[in-house]
Amino acid sequence: MSDALSKLPLFATDRELAVAIVGKERAAMWIKTVIPQLERSGFPRIDPLHDGRPVPLVKKFYDGYFGITAGFNVAAPDGEERLGLWKRDRRRQPKSKWGDPPE
Repeated sequence: MSDALSKLPLFATDRELAVAIVGKERAAMWIKTVIPQLERSGFPRIDPLHDGRPVPLVKKFYDGYFGITAGFNVAAPDGEERLGLWKRDRRRQPKSKWGDPPE
């Protein structure tokens, strides 16, 4: 998909984008039904000065749509490991029914 989009001008029409993204056969359907849905999700709007959608922003939209720019979440340590600490709770003296330890 990136190759087809990279061949487009800086600002492309919906037809040019549709052909690059879904091909000629599905382009009309994509323009009519998919673009309005995508615009609600942040798909770049038509720039009135250039009469087209900015292709770099369309690429960026799809990178985010597919999760490419999200990267991978690497698990970070959540603190010092204290192995055996959980056992200490079991050795605790039972509380009385009023919440105070028996004396």
